[in-house]
Amino acid sequence: MSKEIIKLSKISKKFIGANKDVSVLKNINLKINSGDLVSLTGPSGSGKSTLLHLIALLDKPTSGEVFFRSKSFSKSTEVEKDLVRKKGISIIYQQNNLLNDFTAQENVAIPLVNNGYNWEEANKKAIKILFSVNLSKRLNHFPSELSGGEQQRVAVARALITEPDLILADEPTGSLDRKTANEIFSIFLKLKSKNRAILYATHNRELANKADYKLNILDGNITRKNA
Repeated sequence: MSKEIIKLSKISKKFIGANKDVSVLKNINLKINSGDLVSLTGPSGSGKSTLLHLIALLDKPTSGEVFFRSKSFSKSTEVEKDLVRKKGISIIYQQNNLLNDFTAQENVAIPLVNNGYNWEEANKKAIKILFSVNLSKRLNHFPSELSGGEQQRVAVARALITEPDLILADEPTGSLDRKTANEIFSIFLKLKSKNRAILYATHNRELANKADYKLNILDGNITRKNA
């Protein structure tokens, strides 16, 4: 089986403005394999989030093709893309987007319920994965009762529960202190050992340098650097 998870072929993204068009990404070629731990860096507004949204099939490139597991999604329906995101791609945002009226356990279980699991089985898996991110004593707490670091660990657990091939993280430690940020990153290292592909955008130089390699976006172009 091919190790290739994501391939971008001649990807460009342009936003149409009232007075001027803005080219955010220019003719990008990129491959990410299973087991790769990759950081994505670049100044604010350089296109990091745009790139993550294209890879997650949440947005369409102006030109070029996005491949996931060797399948092109340039002509796929939204239903097909939704299916891939349900089972193959998970996204972690800086703002964790937890549901305030649901406990930590319920927030984590919901993606499995959406994939057809019953509540009992989904909750069993949610408990197991919350234990793995050191939240065994916070299962029945609501987001408002959790610290920022605990909320982000719930968000990470929610992203992991479907056992995706690819995990995309957009500034996942941006609002966390150094100790908590390192705790979140240690979870990424464990995932790497399980052959997941992880791409995380960050402004944190220390965390960026812990990746297998770095991708830097500047002026619409991507360069690869060894971490």
